Amino acid sequence: MPGRRSGAHPDTAMRLAQFITDNLELILIEWEAFARSLLIEGQRMTPLALRDHASQILQAIALDMEESQTDLAQAYKSKGYVRIAEATRTAAQTHGALRYLAGFDLRQLAAEFRALRASVLRLWLQRGAVDETSLYQMTRFNEAIDQALAESIGNYSDEVARSRDTFLAILGHDLRSPLSAVANSGLFLASPGVLPVGAALDAARRVTRGSAKMSAMIRDLLEYTRTRLGRAIPISPQAISMKQICALAYDEIRAAHPERVFKLETSGKLEGEFDSERLQQVLCNLLNNAVKHGTRDQPITLSAHGESERITVRVKNYGRPIPAVQLQVIFNPLVQIPQDQADEDVTSLGLGLYIAHEIVAMHGGSMKAESSKEDGTVFIAHLPRMQPPRSERRV
Repeated sequence: MPGRRSGAHPDTAMRLAQFITDNLELILIEWEAFARSLLIEGQRMTPLALRDHASQILQAIALDMEESQTDLAQAYKSKGYVRIAEATRTAAQTHGALRYLAGFDLRQLAAEFRALRASVLRLWLQRGAVDETSLYQMTRFNEAIDQALAESIGNYSDEVARSRDTFLAILGHDLRSPLSAVANSGLFLASPGVLPVGAALDAARRVTRGSAKMSAMIRDLLEYTRTRLGRAIPISPQAISMKQICALAYDEIRAAHPERVFKLETSGKLEGEFDSERLQQVLCNLLNNAVKHGTRDQPITLSAHGESERITVRVKNYGRPIPAVQLQVIFNPLVQIPQDQADEDVTSLGLGLYIAHEIVAMHGGSMKAESSKEDGTVFIAHLPRMQPPRSERRV
């Protein structure tokens, strides 16, 4: 009979929709393995995050395939339109948004759906139970996958646009404040007459602080651009003690926030090969992040512990826990962490943690974050005592 695989019998043929329902876990295992292989961030993600909405997409597609098509639906398809179930559309849209937050690009998002299509059809055809309706079933399945991909890409693009607009809004807000301080202080210093010494010093300090803030923002933007162009953040390791690096960052954060309580704890052998300036940048980013999101009545702790082959540095604060879904993507660029002090107008470009992670990676190390109400939020950097070859530094 046309369309039937040799040796197959119609009584043993399994409809594709039924196959998807009965073998959902097997399909999801292949989806998860492929998603994990797409990018470095995927290796840090949980199985639940990697399988994100795949089950709902497949189940909705299977249900849709079981329904008979009307003449109107077929007419839509002849014109290039595919109408899918609302459940499929919603799951696919959410998947696209979350894959954007997880750091997947559009090519990787599309590759996921291509791999899903290939996995389902391969596993189904391997059963050998195919009948004369197989071509029709595969056509229905391919149409549903194509539309799910289109919905996913559409929402991914919406998230890109929203992130870009948010980024530009925050950049404008954050630059306007220090720029106004510099401009007003400059006018004040240029005023005719002799200024009181104290007033002149205050104006000069505002100019210095404003210039430092704008300089830090521009530096973050340049380094973010460097990494997006495929160029790593350069480091120049030299023999130095991590205790000295921590002390410099500790003194800087205390001077910037004299109203907050900080603790510095060090133990073990802390000598190694590090880029002092870059790691101070990492620690200052982490400490400033702790200041923004930690409660005022609890201390912020910077600690370094030397082990045989590596040094572990921690920055810990107490405050509202970071949700687990955000911990998955917290080191991605442009990710905003909810603030604990809701009444404060504090904004961030969302680049500090990303750049800190990149610098640690260039040292051949790794970074992770943990957060709970009981134990607080802690950022942990593991750094090898001796630097690996340049080709092996990124993790």
